Amino acid sequence: MTSQQRKLGIIAGGGAIPAQLIRHCQEQGRDFFVLAIEGNADKNTVNENVPHQWIRIGQAGTGFKRFAEEKVQDVIMIGTIRRPSFFDLVPDLRTTAFFAKIGTKALGDDGILRALVKEIEAEGMQVKGVHEVMSDLLVKEGVLGKKKPDKQALSDIKRGIEVATELGRLDVGQAVVVQQGLVLGVEGIEGTDELIRRCGDYRRKGVGGVLVKLRKPEQDMRIDLPTIGTRTIERAHETGLRGVAVHTGNGLIVDEKEVIRLADKYGIFVIGVTPGENF
Repeated sequence: MTSQQRKLGIIAGGGAIPAQLIRHCQEQGRDFFVLAIEGNADKNTVNENVPHQWIRIGQAGTGFKRFAEEKVQDVIMIGTIRRPSFFDLVPDLRTTAFFAKIGTKALGDDGILRALVKEIEAEGMQVKGVHEVMSDLLVKEGVLGKKKPDKQALSDIKRGIEVATELGRLDVGQAVVVQQGLVLGVEGIEGTDELIRRCGDYRRKGVGGVLVKLRKPEQDMRIDLPTIGTRTIERAHETGLRGVAVHTGNGLIVDEKEVIRLADKYGIFVIGVTPGENF
């Protein structure tokens, strides 16, 4: 059986990539089923035309059971997850057992996600990265639009790579904003959009800063890859950033043509970078 013939289970959070993946499956005629995370997945995307079930974050056990009933073989976890409410976190019995089993390994986002991958694969399903199905989402090397980073921007990118790498080793976040050598902010639980907004309050006079997003050094390529899209460019423009650097081949770019069009319109550079090679 080819990978295209294997039934795909999609655990869908927010953002545009779940919609792209669903559309890809429909266009390719691939059988799929969606577990849509309440409060995160887009109801316009996960509608009556899409085979699905809505679940809370705390209902992972319910989701596993439904995937088994649907005879899902491959699973992709994709999309953003907002900070959950207490109600969202109330676990079903299977999820309670899961957290009891992983214990302190749940410290940090990656710890939870790696444990979740093992739990899914223990059910006989295989966890895949979205890039294994849609390879065109991966960030390409070098400058992607018309605008190129100048000497100061390149220096800020280098500094951002150093900080983001250390941040990733601690399993804290993937992104950092640097302006004129000064770190304006690092990503925590709030996510990249809020990081950019917050750093706008600390902007210094002179040339604007840059956003750097890297995959964490030990991060599984199948889960939570650093991602940018049109909203990233809009937020960068609103707060005076003049460029965005993303990990080549290890990050995702949603709707690349539109991202580049917007970046060119605002005079913002977008560049794929490889730590340790070109920086």
